Amino acid sequence: MEYRELPLPPSLDGQVAAIWTMRHKGAVSDWIEHVATPDGCVEAILRLAGRSAWLREQPVCFATGLGKQPIRFGFSGDAEFLAVKLWPWAWEALGGAPCPSFANDWIPLDESHALHRLLSCDANTLVDRLEASLAGRYDVIGTALLTVNSVAQLRARTDLEARALQRWFTRHIGMSPRDYLRVLRFRDTLRALPQDEVKLADVAAARGYADQAHMARDFRAMAGTAPRRVRKRAKGPFL
Repeated sequence: MEYRELPLPPSLDGQVAAIWTMRHKGAVSDWIEHVATPDGCVEAILRLAGRSAWLREQPVCFATGLGKQPIRFGFSGDAEFLAVKLWPWAWEALGGAPCPSFANDWIPLDESHALHRLLSCDANTLVDRLEASLAGRYDVIGTALLTVNSVAQLRARTDLEARALQRWFTRHIGMSPRDYLRVLRFRDTLRALPQDEVKLADVAAARGYADQAHMARDFRAMAGTAPRRVRKRAKGPFL
């Protein structure tokens, strides 16, 4: 499997988490299965070739919702994808449905949807289109979320009471602030794991876990396996 993430300009910080391409040089008759892990993002995906399925057969263009568990999906050996990982507030700014409405699932994006039109180009052009579409869009809570480690820090950064934050999360995320921050910490830890061979206890400490056992518990819940196995198997967000 060839998985690649494009470099992103600073103008998309806090809005776009990644633009990625993936393809598998196999036979049409092959069926490949992978596990996708939670990362706190909505993914708008355009399948350029082949077939794909998660829960059911998927159309050419679709968006995957937020979740807290790993998902197993499959695609044919000739499949090829172009996708953008959007933070939930950017997804809604581009006309996306409320995230709680399709949590742990996916929805089709027909040709009239703004994101289907945005994805109908090459990957480099997609960067330019996203810059133009998201220019001037800014969400105070969403941006702050990516720079804090706790609900207390989020409240201090946004100057909002707990009840107001909970209403925002219920409407835009569909998780509690604590659960969403847990997903973001897992995402950051997963991305760091394949990069080096430092001790897992040191990784846990650097990422704000109480200890290695707490990190391992999150990996079992959100990756379905131990951090040591993830380190060997990870291809971007896929196992």
